[in-house]
Amino acid sequence: MAQAQSKQDRRILKTKNEIKQALTELIEEKRFEAITVRDITERANINRGTFYLHYQDKYDLLKQCEDEIIKNIIENVRDVQVYDIEELIAKEKPFPFIVTILEYIQENADFLRAVLGPNGDPSFQEKLKEVMIQNFFFKKLNNPSTTVPIDILTTYISSAHLGVIQQWLNTGMKQSPEEMASILFRIITKGPIVAIGFGNRVQEK
Repeated sequence: MAQAQSKQDRRILKTKNEIKQALTELIEEKRFEAITVRDITERANINRGTFYLHYQDKYDLLKQCEDEIIKNIIENVRDVQVYDIEELIAKEKPFPFIVTILEYIQENADFLRAVLGPNGDPSFQEKLKEVMIQNFFFKKLNNPSTTVPIDILTTYISSAHLGVIQQWLNTGMKQSPEEMASILFRIITKGPIVAIGFGNRVQEK
């Protein structure tokens, strides 16, 4: 019985992955609003009945795909503690949870590149920023020496991170997740002014 259930679960997962892949390919070709359920079922080589077993319509499909991305990102940052961050900064080591998130993004690169692109879902970018703002460790900080309002700081960092991720996706992910995590680590801990080579001049002044 358990074996039969497992087999059915694998079939369902395979079908859902095929539908997601079909949606991804279609978004690369035309605006999401112009895509129909018929387009998706024909591309995925399934019948409409199979599609409606899993999704109410194309909007439900998109939402479920996006929600899965957000859920996995949140799970990777949920248990991050401030003292872990402080230790990593002291050792000048990239944040492991950033590496994990970038690996996950790499695994889902086709869908993310499509949905964050000009034919995709404009609201998804804002959803990702909000996830970063609400769940990344910056929200846990309560440092009296902070020199800027924490809400502005978290907005700046989330927007910068998302912009870097989009650039990475759109340029073929030439750097590995580890390399990208190191780049982001240097920008976060040293600041953009130091990162572009003005550090010594700033310190001299």
